[in-house]
Amino acid sequence: MLQSEALQHLESKIAACTKCHELTQYREGCGYKTVPGAGNPNARIFFIGEAPGKNEAEQGFPFVGRAGNLLTNIIQAIGLTREEVFIANILKCRPPENRDPLPEESKNCQPYLALQIKVINPEWIVCLGRYAARFMLEKDPETPMRSMRGLHEKDGRKIICTYHPSYLLHNPSQKAEVVKDLEPLISVLRTERNGVQ
Repeated sequence: MLQSEALQHLESKIAACTKCHELTQYREGCGYKTVPGAGNPNARIFFIGEAPGKNEAEQGFPFVGRAGNLLTNIIQAIGLTREEVFIANILKCRPPENRDPLPEESKNCQPYLALQIKVINPEWIVCLGRYAARFMLEKDPETPMRSMRGLHEKDGRKIICTYHPSYLLHNPSQKAEVVKDLEPLISVLRTERNGVQ
């Protein structure tokens, strides 16, 4: 598949990237891996988070551990599996102390994410958390999550912004809000499963 080959080539470029000196030193010093993303190269739905955590950097795989399990549950709740979607982060390396990505780091990683979106060509992008939402919607760094939640359209794609699974681990009462945010996508998938055009 052309998509698979293109993504594999991109993974190699990400693994060799040294644009962010601090992240490269931290990654190599800790023995961490780059985390390009994983999933279906033909996915209709692309989930985007902020940056890899410790578990992700150790395994080279996005959204593992407790937050990853919760994301898996969310994906299953809308009637899909992780193998049917694509999951990636804005940053492809773990920032020290799990700090927020710096603007220049995001800028350095932006071409990789843009290429992933171009190759996969998803219909839907789900932004997990305020950082991914601000990045994808090109919002000011101080824009609050509450003003970005819900459905947007950009470049012919539907973009849903909702809470990050890590936030939900500390605020489980907000899980119902995620269901509300995802309702447009859930509704489309439900209609398709029921065979209604």
